[in-house]
Amino acid sequence: MKKFFVKNKKIIVAILITFLCLLVWRIGVHITLPLINPDALTGGNQPLFGFLDVFTGGALSQFSVVALGISPYITASIVIQLLQMDIVPIFKEWAEEGEAGKQKLNQVTRYLALFLAFVQGLAFIIGYGLSKEAEVVLFAIDEVTAFHFVYLAIIMTAGSAFILWLSDRISLYGIGNGASMFIVAGIVASFPVMINDLISTFITGADAGGVGDIIKFFIVLIIFILVIVGVVFMEGMQRKIPIQYANRPAAAKFRGKSESNIPIKLNSASVIPVIFAATLMSLPIALLNFTTSTNAFTTWIRRIFNYNEPIGFAIYIILIFLFSFFYSFLQINPEKMAENLQKQNAYVPGVRPGEDTAIYFSRVLFKVTMLGATYLAIVASLPMIISMIFKLPATVQVGGTSIMIVVGVAIETAKQIKTQVQEQEYRGFMD
Repeated sequence: MKKFFVKNKKIIVAILITFLCLLVWRIGVHITLPLINPDALTGGNQPLFGFLDVFTGGALSQFSVVALGISPYITASIVIQLLQMDIVPIFKEWAEEGEAGKQKLNQVTRYLALFLAFVQGLAFIIGYGLSKEAEVVLFAIDEVTAFHFVYLAIIMTAGSAFILWLSDRISLYGIGNGASMFIVAGIVASFPVMINDLISTFITGADAGGVGDIIKFFIVLIIFILVIVGVVFMEGMQRKIPIQYANRPAAAKFRGKSESNIPIKLNSASVIPVIFAATLMSLPIALLNFTTSTNAFTTWIRRIFNYNEPIGFAIYIILIFLFSFFYSFLQINPEKMAENLQKQNAYVPGVRPGEDTAIYFSRVLFKVTMLGATYLAIVASLPMIISMIFKLPATVQVGGTSIMIVVGVAIETAKQIKTQVQEQEYRGFMD
């Protein structure tokens, strides 16, 4: 054991730094914003709290100083990435400049993240503070002015900036990507609450405890485990396109097979389509929360953009498919792939280089994305379907994008640790 710690000292230190940063964040989660009445904190059942509260580890529902977490930076990163598609020419130029351009884009992303954090914080405080449910009890002061709303939004922006700084420490000195680690930590932090509510619903509740409830409890647990196993299996699936190189040295055939194919992940878009779809679905409802009027039009809008309604559920699934294709072809450019192969004097067996190769890549990517979008839609809709069947509380989510994020980050982090261990073994052998 001592030899293990000495040999992997750098990795142990990196893990400790990661846990320390996450510990500081968890302490911040329990620090409530000033001017807020602690008795007004009723948990995640409020209508303004959605999946974002899960990603922040419950910080949003507790009106914490770090309530927004890393989400503004994630949104800003997606926006900047989309703007690189010839929408903002300077961004595309920076993306092609290498490391220097990457640093410029990263700086712009951070400025945009701070702006979005302020806007989101202000909208959150105003939207909840002026609602009928919280108007009387939210603030601990009698007279609330516009200054108080701006003051709280600035504090929430500062909290988001602090979390962004902590994520940079993890990326530089810890294990894994800092932003991803904070999202996973927020999701994992919600698991104990979910299990407790599940036990309360079927085992210890006032109207629970029967044989049927106990059977339902174990069925839900089994489904939860099966979903995790299924996500792990699907996230590792790839479609490998064989590649051959002209004038390749004879010794090359003895190398690994990974050098002779191009892997395309089944779910190359990850959870981005679900986030986009959920954002578009929740935006009209969020805007309606600022108004108190109720008429046929607002009722119609709430019904269309409600996941629990058939039409809302159908729109949600359609948006996931549309964004899956959009983001997959944004991430993987068939024409650029064909051009790069031609420059490297490589080709796909049985396919002519150039335009025919680009068409072949597009066809393969379309088929893979269709399967990936179907898988993504099923995983995203599982929590709604299972909740309706077993009448689960809102805090219990069986499946969903949260499991995909945790599994994806866990796989990437394990690969990173394995790579660092192998590097140290090679260095030790050379020394």
